[in-house]
Amino acid sequence: MSVRSERQARESTLLEGVRAGIPFAIAGGLLAASFGVVAQEAGLSPVAAIAMSAIVFAGSAQFAAVAIIDEGGTVGAAVAAAALMNSRFLPMGVALGPSLPGGALRRAAQGQAVVDASWALASRGDGTFDRMMLLGSSAIQYVTWTTGTVLGAIWGEKLGDPERLGLDAIYPAFFLALLLIEMKSRRALGVAALGALIALVLIPVAPAGVPVLVASLASLVGLHRRMR
Repeated sequence: MSVRSERQARESTLLEGVRAGIPFAIAGGLLAASFGVVAQEAGLSPVAAIAMSAIVFAGSAQFAAVAIIDEGGTVGAAVAAAALMNSRFLPMGVALGPSLPGGALRRAAQGQAVVDASWALASRGDGTFDRMMLLGSSAIQYVTWTTGTVLGAIWGEKLGDPERLGLDAIYPAFFLALLLIEMKSRRALGVAALGALIALVLIPVAPAGVPVLVASLASLVGLHRRMR
């Protein structure tokens, strides 16, 4: 059996990916409801907030963009901030690419499913990724993210202040859960520690979004070591 056949044989099913993504989908849905409330308070219409979640599908980028708009910033500045926050997916995509079948366009289309939790869940710990785990876990998270935004954007006033409800604690807890998943790999844990150190050094001196971008480049260390 070839290496490619062995990889396909141990690949998860789409349903297994959906099941693995449920805990993160629940947390993401609650966070999305918080985003809907915040977006409404910043002056976005329900349609704009829902469309943003459906198209962007990235919590950190969306919250950053809304914060800039709420502070009187321009739409251009908000888009730039969102793009900067999402640029962390570039090194993640570089690491994922060799595990995806097909040509460049097909791999690029499959890469649109990359979100933080799914990328971590799909990692096999040896530098390769489980494609169906990625697609399935992202699918369920997309459903709850858009649904949560609908609830927050339309019925935000009934939900109340996100901080009072404790929804502001979901985001750090979400990423702590991702770190716990990756602790099965010493290399991944080392890269995470390097990224955290970079971010801590840059936060006091760099503009918002830059620390996350530069810290995400630490993932290239793991990719370089795998390719050696």
